[in-house]
Amino acid sequence: MDTTGTTVLLIVLITLAFLLIVLAAVSVRIVPQWAQMVVYRWGQTNKGLVRQPGLNFLIPIVDRGVLVDLREQFIEVPRQTAITKDNAPLGVDFLIYWKIVEPLMSQINVLNFAGALQGVAATSLRSVIGDIPLDDVLSEREKINETLRLKLDEVTERWGGKVTTVEIREILPPPAVQEAMNRQLSAERTRRAVITESEGTRQATINVAEGDKQSAILRAEGDRQAAILRAQGFSEALNTIFGAAKNIDQKTMTLQYLEALKSLGSGPATKFIIPLEFTTLLGSLGSAMQSGIQVGPAGTSDSGVAKRGS
Repeated sequence: MDTTGTTVLLIVLITLAFLLIVLAAVSVRIVPQWAQMVVYRWGQTNKGLVRQPGLNFLIPIVDRGVLVDLREQFIEVPRQTAITKDNAPLGVDFLIYWKIVEPLMSQINVLNFAGALQGVAATSLRSVIGDIPLDDVLSEREKINETLRLKLDEVTERWGGKVTTVEIREILPPPAVQEAMNRQLSAERTRRAVITESEGTRQATINVAEGDKQSAILRAEGDRQAAILRAQGFSEALNTIFGAAKNIDQKTMTLQYLEALKSLGSGPATKFIIPLEFTTLLGSLGSAMQSGIQVGPAGTSDSGVAKRGS
């Protein structure tokens, strides 16, 4: 009997210990730093039942805890077809970054936050693209991102979430539109090249004209300076000649004419043209020579010449 009683008591103790371990495992919950726990008590919850990170205890069977991740997450919205304001179809795919800011609302107001957000994003995209022309869709991607974010944030606010960023990854226009865009881009590049080339030609022409202008100015300035120097030299020469001419008398001029006649006589010419004034000078020279012979004293070189001449 004692052995049987001891065995039964041991079994009971082991069972109680196992039940305690199970109850402890069920009631003790550790909430990580990046999450909060929404506790349902008898199927109901409120703000007072939201547990913070750390060690938390639940009432077994009565309480049920659900972890809510508060970290920022993203969903990838597959390619959606949207029609622009000018009736051009576009294929658009984008990413949505979001996070939970109210764990209680995310549990009681929406069944699947990520799925609901993806569905709203697809419809909001079509609404936003439908109000924008094709050219603006292709050039104002940042504006579309911000408009989508605001629209999605308004919807997810009642679900306890917040959309932080919307990023359009790719916009695919139809092949015909894409071909037209390529032709337009090529034409724009050609136009820019022609403008650049014409600007270069114009600048080069201006530079050449400026160089010719400066060269002409320098040549004119050089010619003017040379003319001034020649005029000054000619003026100085005339002054020198006039200064020397003041000291020349009639006899000196007569001697110069005689030298000229001597040069003419040594040439091969047989006919000479003598100015009328030269005869007057010769008459004056003859008178001067005779006056010198008469007036000169005996024994001078003049009388000696006269004697040899006789």
